[in-house]
Amino acid sequence: MLHEYRDVITQMKQNNAANAHFLKIFDKHNALDSQITKAENGETHLTDIELEILKKEKLLLKDEAYSLIILYKEEHNL
Repeated sequence: MLHEYRDVITQMKQNNAANAHFLKIFDKHNALDSQITKAENGETHLTDIELEILKKEKLLLKDEAYSLIILYKEEHNL
């Protein structure tokens, strides 16, 4: 997720207490990504609607994470 901000994400992860919300979003996004991949590979069964819901939730999390990254960059002059 957001590979172009890998360095900023690493910094944010190192300060767990200050960025707990970001870390929660990041972990949930990765869990959804894994769940979606398993469904697309046929390892688990989801209906098309269930899969679509997961993908939309993942996208919303990515948007929120992006906003937090931009805010962090501004606050830390990165």
